[in-house]
Amino acid sequence: MKDADFHARYGPWAVVAGGSDGLGAEFARQLAGRGLSLVLVARRTEPLTALASEIASRFAVETVPLSLDLADPRGLGALVEETERLDVGLLVCNGALSLIGPYLREAPSVHERLIDLNCRAPALLSLAFGARMQARGRGGIILVSSMAGFRGTALVSHYAASKAYVRVLAEGLWDELRPSGVDVLACCAGLTETPTFRSGSPRRPGWLALPVMGCESAVRQTLGALGRGPEIVPGRANRLASRLAALLPRRAGIALSGAGTRAMYPSVALGLRAPRKLPGRRRHEPFRDPGPD
Repeated sequence: MKDADFHARYGPWAVVAGGSDGLGAEFARQLAGRGLSLVLVARRTEPLTALASEIASRFAVETVPLSLDLADPRGLGALVEETERLDVGLLVCNGALSLIGPYLREAPSVHERLIDLNCRAPALLSLAFGARMQARGRGGIILVSSMAGFRGTALVSHYAASKAYVRVLAEGLWDELRPSGVDVLACCAGLTETPTFRSGSPRRPGWLALPVMGCESAVRQTLGALGRGPEIVPGRANRLASRLAALLPRRAGIALSGAGTRAMYPSVALGLRAPRKLPGRRRHEPFRDPGPD
């Protein structure tokens, strides 16, 4: 789709939730390159405002940085209220909490936050912005899922379940909203070269051959797939792997996924890596998944 056509269908404003770095920042840059003005949403103020300034000067579009916690209902409400007067034609839900480690080790508060950010936020944002787009007769919603959402996987059980929720939600909304001119897409990304991935430094055994994608390519393919179907798995190798995995018996696929995660994070699998304490808090910070989110 040409940039002018993309802008006419999904502009003039886009909201990128989880847009301070990684895939979110790349979505923001590529959308600005297509002429869309941006509302960028993330918790961390400094990288968010720096990105907004960079994009505004580089692409000559308007940017509105909003430092909000979308796991908090007040943050969701503030985002909807702050964008009420903007003609938003595209929503990208990218923010997520990623847990790696035994499910039973994490405190209930951590699991609650994962549900709030990974499931509740995309559901309610799709509800609010989807209604606006349906009323205007055009628009798009991109929900960033993960290849982890295709099956249960040990050590990322709750993260994988939340990404399955996002994928299935996107599929249903794709069918519901397309008659009104609103395109919905699940981006089921694999391992992606994000700051979180680099900081995690996972061990990559030789038999785990899936490549780590660059953010630029993953986002470019995702934007190119918008309006063409309910989901995309960016990357040829990732698509092939997902199709082959679908041919396996369910038990075998789950076991294979779990073996891959244990091989990448052997110290976590053996219980040798303890959660890190958050400064000034009594709960633990979960180990971050070096995935796309």
